[in-house]
Amino acid sequence: MALSHSLGFPRIGRDRELKKALEAYWKGELDEAGLQAVGRRLRAAHWQVQKDAGIDLLPVGDFAWYDHVLTHSLTFGVIPERFRPKSGQPTLDTLFAMARGVSANKSSQGACCGSAHAQEMTKWFDTNYHYLVPEFSADQQFQLSWEQLFEEVAEAHSLGHRVKPVIIGPLTYLWLGKTKGAAFDRLDLLERLLPVYGEILQRLATQGVEWVQIDEPILALDLPQDWKNAFERGYNILQREPGKKLIATYFGGLEDNLGLAASLPVDGLHIDLVRAPEQFPTILDRLPAYKVLSLGVVDGRNIWRTDLQRTLAILQQAQERLGERLWVAPSCSLLHSPVDLEREDQLGDELKSWLAFAVQKCKEVALLTTALNAPHNANVQAALTQSEAIQASRTQSPRIHKPAVQARLAAITAADSQRQSAFAQRIEQQRARLQLPVFPTTTIGSFPQTAAIRLARQSFKAGKLSLADYTEAMHNEIRHAVEVQENLGLDVLVHGEAERNDMVEYFAEQLDGYAFTRFGWVQSYGSRCVKPAVIVGDLSRPQAMTVEWIRYAQGLSRKVLKGMLTGPVTMLMWSFPRDDISREQQARQLALAIRDEVLDLEAAGIKIIQIDEAAFREGLPLRQAQWQGYLNWASEAFGLCAAGVRDETQIHTHMCYSEFNDVIESIAAMDADVITIETSRSDMQLLQAFEAFDYPNDIGPGVYDIHSPRVPDTAEMVKLLRKAAQRIPVERLWVNPDCGLKTRAWSETEAALINMVAAARQLRTELA
Repeated sequence: MALSHSLGFPRIGRDRELKKALEAYWKGELDEAGLQAVGRRLRAAHWQVQKDAGIDLLPVGDFAWYDHVLTHSLTFGVIPERFRPKSGQPTLDTLFAMARGVSANKSSQGACCGSAHAQEMTKWFDTNYHYLVPEFSADQQFQLSWEQLFEEVAEAHSLGHRVKPVIIGPLTYLWLGKTKGAAFDRLDLLERLLPVYGEILQRLATQGVEWVQIDEPILALDLPQDWKNAFERGYNILQREPGKKLIATYFGGLEDNLGLAASLPVDGLHIDLVRAPEQFPTILDRLPAYKVLSLGVVDGRNIWRTDLQRTLAILQQAQERLGERLWVAPSCSLLHSPVDLEREDQLGDELKSWLAFAVQKCKEVALLTTALNAPHNANVQAALTQSEAIQASRTQSPRIHKPAVQARLAAITAADSQRQSAFAQRIEQQRARLQLPVFPTTTIGSFPQTAAIRLARQSFKAGKLSLADYTEAMHNEIRHAVEVQENLGLDVLVHGEAERNDMVEYFAEQLDGYAFTRFGWVQSYGSRCVKPAVIVGDLSRPQAMTVEWIRYAQGLSRKVLKGMLTGPVTMLMWSFPRDDISREQQARQLALAIRDEVLDLEAAGIKIIQIDEAAFREGLPLRQAQWQGYLNWASEAFGLCAAGVRDETQIHTHMCYSEFNDVIESIAAMDADVITIETSRSDMQLLQAFEAFDYPNDIGPGVYDIHSPRVPDTAEMVKLLRKAAQRIPVERLWVNPDCGLKTRAWSETEAALINMVAAARQLRTELA
């Protein structure tokens, strides 16, 4: 009998219960007992809904209070010295301090010794999920110091569930971390780390656990030979520990690591057939006869319904070879999916029939498993017939393909993606026009989204507030943002984006070809959730989207205001994209729509236009052999939307929380006049790329971390700017936060920006 299982389930809850509980706890409105109760209710509900869907083996350990990598760091005792609690035993406040930082006046809650900056945060492989980067020292010691996994196994057992604990594998955990202090190879830590894994496996065995899922997604990457050797060495040691072990890989194909993964001395292997269908059927020939093979055939990262007929044909071929050694699963954890499609009541029957969220994906996995085990089951046959009809409906729908969009794409030439003149010529015209001081100060775009702003937006969407009243309310917010910036002494202002719900959704709502959910929330990090729009068909811009808002704002000040847009790659990566055409085609459609807006902004007299490409690095394929193809079309898409302006119009872009060093030349090829990037959490380490590569344009390295409530002082920002000035000519440096400020309170925002402006003024005196 084939077995169905899940690699992980969304932890935020159908109504974002975890988000609300976390934020209440951080505000002091909910105590720890109340927070723990919310966690227990969510875990119980998620186990039950998966079981009810037909999943045989349920995941445990996929729940996290902030981030699953951070949870593992506490489990292994990887707690930086600045966060070590005085009692020696980590608490929930320790965990939140590591994630969010600690201000000096709150040090008693989590840090050992006053103010402490949060751990670095970066993207989880090529997803929009952010994880907290483990910090390793040369003398790093590991010890089991966090009981959450074992407590949750006991919880699940008490509820009568058959469970499969999920842990990040030792090689992936070390790969995800960074070394701090004296230089050393973090792979040298493996022998110290493995005994803790052994202890975990022993503890789980005493709890009656049969299978443990060990996630090793780095097997889908280009691995150095010493890391490949370490897999063999590490798992030869772990095979002595009790329990059956399933190695889970996802987000890409095993390729040159396929033989390694298949031969590891474990009891099962999971592969992602959605992202890398070419692995099948090669894996059938390489898998030892004793091993279980789990096939990830339901897309864990997108919301389109599975083509059950086509997928079943693959599974039947596998079943012929494997028999009872076949498991059926989603491609990866369903962390990246919204929770339940049944909550959606405004999608329309046709579109809703094309979609599947986490609950529905579990049902698809279970149905495919039943189709293998009981192929003549009447319910199975009915579902397969329905699936075939749904796939045909989507293919033939007129809302998908639009001839006018396709004709415009076909007319694009290479010249459409190139600025009129080289940067050296453009920047002279821009400096003469803008008349900015050295170290010009600005922000990334958004200002705090207050309760009043959200209420006004909700009331307007609900029809309780007229367009005129809503516009007036937003004008008041814009006026306040402009006044605050002028009083602070910022050089280039923004309008604050009060009218925007989300940097992607706001634009998607005004483009043809998108659809929207009400409850399609996905966790980005901690309590931060996003609701990706859905690209349903060909994309175009019917009318201007931002011009009137920025025109109003510019009329309030003599200083320059930036027009703020989201770039085509970020629009694509932070949406649920189509799966029937390539990402490149969708990016080019978006680029043309944004190009129209850029030209309208320029015609309205806007001198600086920022086109954010926060997800540029995120879209990079996991394998280097595929990088250049992506980088070519991603850079071209940015150029296509930005290059139509005159030389004197300055184009900015922003990128955040990614590793840029290995793609810096392609970022330069985008030819933005100014790029702003996140560098504060990494203490400007990201600027190491500029030692080997002479980045030709202006750059604003972020000088403070907006994702933490901590307010850095002026001296700290000056220190960071001095580091930047060692690598980048002073005349090309801008001063800014590392991301938008929408999630912060006004008090934190103003305090931090006062210090930032002071830092820029101090540097003007020192270095200019």
